[in-house]
Amino acid sequence: MNRDTLPPGDPLSDRLPPSAAADPAVETVHVPLGGRAYDVRIGHGLLARAGEEIAPLLVRPKLFVVTEENVAALHLAALDAGLAAAGIAAEVLTLPPGEATKSWRHLERTVEWLLEKKAERGDMVAAFGGGVIGDLAGFAAAILRRGVRFVQIPTTLLAQVDSSVGGKTGINSPQGKNLVGAFHQPSLVLADIGVLETLPSRDLLAGYGEVVKYGLLGDAAFFGWLEEYGPALAAGQRAVRSLAVRRSVEIKAGIVVRDEYEAGERALLNLGHTFGHALEAATGYSDRLLHGEGVAIGCALAFELSARLGLCAQEAPSRVRQHLERMGMKRSLADIPGDLPDVEGLIALMMQDKKVRGGKLRFVLARDIGAAFVAEDVPLEAVRALLVDELALAKGH
Repeated sequence: MNRDTLPPGDPLSDRLPPSAAADPAVETVHVPLGGRAYDVRIGHGLLARAGEEIAPLLVRPKLFVVTEENVAALHLAALDAGLAAAGIAAEVLTLPPGEATKSWRHLERTVEWLLEKKAERGDMVAAFGGGVIGDLAGFAAAILRRGVRFVQIPTTLLAQVDSSVGGKTGINSPQGKNLVGAFHQPSLVLADIGVLETLPSRDLLAGYGEVVKYGLLGDAAFFGWLEEYGPALAAGQRAVRSLAVRRSVEIKAGIVVRDEYEAGERALLNLGHTFGHALEAATGYSDRLLHGEGVAIGCALAFELSARLGLCAQEAPSRVRQHLERMGMKRSLADIPGDLPDVEGLIALMMQDKKVRGGKLRFVLARDIGAAFVAEDVPLEAVRALLVDELALAKGH
């Protein structure tokens, strides 16, 4: 993928953070999808002005908010106040936190709640939480009355940079992750950088795995910027966080506009996910491995596989692992607590991936940092050999 094909916006020029205390201005990334176009608003304090941002989209002054317990305890009062300031009443459904909520049971609960509350075709649902709530509430909106509009209000770094943008919604199945769902674009995304300050360090770094992915797949200069400023992002510098979110969204939005329904180029966004999703399934979608941690490990494995296949120099996977290590992130199977399936078990889980075509695995590999591509003909023996070595290292860890 060529850097020149990406949206404009060089994060390395004159937009370096002036200080840790600076509050960056609210910025907008437009996603031009014709009748499904929307804005992604990024900045500090957006919850306080949520009503002002959302009111122009509403037919009546009511918003149906789907959230989860942890987010509700920390931020629901701020959102409610922001909505009330614009005269908007909020109906709220609070679900349990965690990946297990992306299930048939909670999808049914959400849809039935919306029907009980008499949500109309012209109303708006708000997904207020991380990727789990965004995917679940977005899917509920997609199927309710054959489609109602929704707004994403992501509260995790992972959701702000990835899952809230692009219109992928869905739930997990016992057969695998995100196997049931629909493309349903939001009408607006409000990414309040301030809410990231309440995230546990582990959750923030898991989200950072997706930020790194964007540099690795198509913007080598952005990855270089992250190598320099990643620690400042982790330490809480708002300007750094805002810039990282904005650049990630710019990259994703550009790809989504060119390939909304993942017919080709959008598959690049799955860098690290074939390995990552299999590892999530292997750990039971539990706290043993968060989604962004699986993506980070998966990116490291994808670059290692690329090097073994002679597609890129060994310096590339070494650089990826070094950056993840410097950030204190998981980067190999040895970093996952507990036992993992054997090689054949992991490969069987990988074969459930949505990118499998004709019974053959498709991988996102790389010719260098910032130069990812979709490979249709990866030798299964090369994948098996890599997993054998990784599992051996994990057992000897």
